[in-house]
Formats: sequence, C-alpha cells, structure tokens
Amino acid sequence: MDITTLPETPTDADVDAWRSVLTDALAADQPHLPPPSRVEVAGRLRVDPARGRAVRWASPDGVAALLLFSDEGNEHTAFLDVLAVRPGARRRGIGSALWERVRETLLADGRTTVGAVIDTDGPGEAFARSLGFTNALPMAWYVQDVPAGPGAVTVPDTPGYTLVGWSGLVPDHLAPALAVAHDAMEDAPTGELEERTPAWTPERLRAVQQLVLDRGGELLTVAAVSADGEVAAYTELMLPDPAAERAVQYDTVVVPAHRGRGLGRAVKLRMLATVAGSHPGLRRIGTTVADENAPMRAVNAELGYVRERGAAYYQLTLEP
Repeated sequence: MDITTLPETPTDADVDAWRSVLTDALAADQPHLPPPSRVEVAGRLRVDPARGRAVRWASPDGVAALLLFSDEGNEHTAFLDVLAVRPGARRRGIGSALWERVRETLLADGRTTVGAVIDTDGPGEAFARSLGFTNALPMAWYVQDVPAGPGAVTVPDTPGYTLVGWSGLVPDHLAPALAVAHDAMEDAPTGELEERTPAWTPERLRAVQQLVLDRGGELLTVAAVSADGEVAAYTELMLPDPAAERAVQYDTVVVPAHRGRGLGRAVKLRMLATVAGSHPGLRRIGTTVADENAPMRAVNAELGYVRERGAAYYQLTLEP
C-alpha cells in the first residue's frame, strides 16, 4: 500500500491531495459542513503546532496526522489530529495501514497514550472503538447563526467592567492579565484525559495566537476588564480562513471571582456584534462543550446555540 510520510514543507500538490481526501470524507460523513479551504489546509500542513512536533502520512485515498506533545507533563501522550479515508476506498485496509504507521511512531517515541476528538455515531467512532479507544470526555458541537449587519446584536451593560476587543495578538498591557484568566480554565471539565494543559504565560499565549496567524487564519478576542486592569472574562473566535463561512468559538472563560455577573454572556454578545458588522461572509459559529459543563451549555442556549452533533475526546492506552 502506497503510504508516504509528508515532508516538513509539503508541496502545492501535497496540499491539494490532502485537501481532496478531507473534502471527500467530510462530504460523506458531515455533508452539512463546509469543506476545508485551501488556506486552512495549507496552514495546518506547513506550520507545526506550538506544543510539539507533527508527523503526517498520506496515500492517494487516505491521510493521517499525529501531534507528539513536547510540553512538560505531556511527554507520554499525543494527539491524533486526523485519520481520514475517502468513502469509496473504505474497508480496504487503508485506515488500518495508516493507523499502524501512527502506532509505530507512538511506540518508537515512548508514548503510552494517544487521544483524538471524534464525532460520535459515525464511521470514525466505530473505527476508533475497534482499535481500543474509549470515550474519556463526552461532548457535543453546538452552532449559532450570525445575524446580518451592524446593530443586529444588543450588547448588555457591564457595570464596573470595560469590554475590550482586538484582532490577532493580545496587546502588551493586557498579556499578563489574559494569561492569568486563561488559567481559570483549569476548573473546566476534563473527564479522564491524560493530556494536561500547561500553565499559561504571556509568552505561551502569544505563541498560540501567532500560530493561528501564521497558518493564515484570524483570531478575535473580547475581554471584560475591571477597573484595576484584571481580565475578568474573555472569549476567543477563530476563523481558519478570514473568508470562511464558519468560525470556531475557542475558549470562553469567566474568572471565578467575577462569576454570576453576566460577563460570559456579555463578552459573547460583544463578539457576535463585532463579527456581524465586520465579517459579512460569516454565517455560523461552532463550538464544543463537554456534556458535564452545564453552566456553559446554559449560557450558550440563552444565546441561541443549538446542538449540532455529538462528539467525544477518545483515548487509547498503548500496548507494545
């Protein structure tokens, strides 16, 4: 079976072939989702993640990508970012052959576990279970339509806080406070995940944000800032391609000391108002929320998010 390791700098032909496989697989498994843009695919293939080293394999009908974490506390684990096979080529051993390449790399690198985010009730989940993966954190995708035009969203007042928004890297004067607020994610549900989130610093925060930009995407942030300069809440929106019709809601966090004041709702509405006026081509925002994260699901429901499809963070303990 013709499976090759993708070079560190894939050619245009490599990018187009990879995108073709993903487009065909997505059209069969999630036909309501837009296909990945070339900007998004090229960015992910040509710019490695900030947290480790990527290894990628491709065949004419299948692709796989693995992230080997390098941050402290995660040297034993990894993340299977992609394993996709064209619908017409399934059940011919391509997926199994790609997985064997992944498994060999994991064992050779001393990894004992690997995780993957998988849509439930589909071929990906069935394949993962056949390999021994188990559901470590049930979640779901939720989506919200973007209203059309400026003035379409009313943003509530936030007494004692100023709502501040920006595109790209965090402003220098807010970087330390935003890093502290990111650490408030530590109380979010993580199920039985082996992967641990490293402590946030201004440097790590900028590296993650720069990655989105280097890959050709756009990152928008809205924060609620207190009178003494503390970031009390924030939300992030990522467009994998600035021309994308669908964006991904990244973190939304309210620091514990500031909860119960409607700040999570406020920053999300300010974000929605921003993109409604500045990104006329954006149609929908998607986000994942763990099933056990009832507070965030309640906020999202109030804002008009509806459940789109089930998903889960699956995990496998490796055996030689």
